[in-house]
Amino acid sequence: MPALATRLYGVVGLGVAFIALTIAITAGLFTNLDRQVAVAMHDAWQPSLHGLFQAIAELGSVEATGILMAGLTFYLWRAGFGSDALVFVVFLAAEAFEIFYKFNLHHLRPPAPLAETDGPSISELFSGASAANSFPSGHMMRTVIVYGLIAFVIRRLSPSPRIGALAVIGAVVIIVLMAFDRLYLDVHWESDVIGGLVLGAIALLAGTVWLDRPRRPRKPQN
Repeated sequence: MPALATRLYGVVGLGVAFIALTIAITAGLFTNLDRQVAVAMHDAWQPSLHGLFQAIAELGSVEATGILMAGLTFYLWRAGFGSDALVFVVFLAAEAFEIFYKFNLHHLRPPAPLAETDGPSISELFSGASAANSFPSGHMMRTVIVYGLIAFVIRRLSPSPRIGALAVIGAVVIIVLMAFDRLYLDVHWESDVIGGLVLGAIALLAGTVWLDRPRRPRKPQN
């Protein structure tokens, strides 16, 4: 119970941080830093590495994370964990929140002279008011949620502490790579990446609270 309470406080604290970040972005407090980071990444870009970073981007795409989240949900259901499979709701809620922000918060993407070609995604087929806005980074958010939840489930269920530790390390590595990828390709500002990281962490913590919630003891069968 104390661990769950700590996570719930974490959700509240990160929620406050996300609101503060939104206010700071709206006030233009990140504008100079965003541009400095974007220009530095543009100068560091190498054509020979472009394909590699496009491939890394696919790890956080709607397609890849959607398939992985569906797979995790199916596994939990088939393994007899029943209502634990409902953890997919945090993924859908975060996606809805991201879309809402991109339709309502005016925060334009890095300009074409800076941005490189991102990894292919079905999301490119959709256009509208959200197409030009970039806060928060959906790739970053989905990466934190999906790979974080997979690592959490593996660590909780694996009989080997080593496998559990490797799962956590793997998730952290993928999250760090995705953060750098978004900046290296200049498809997002630094503030977008931070926003996606915070929003993803909120959903991830909420998901782990659900998975570790107190259970009612089963009634003995007669």
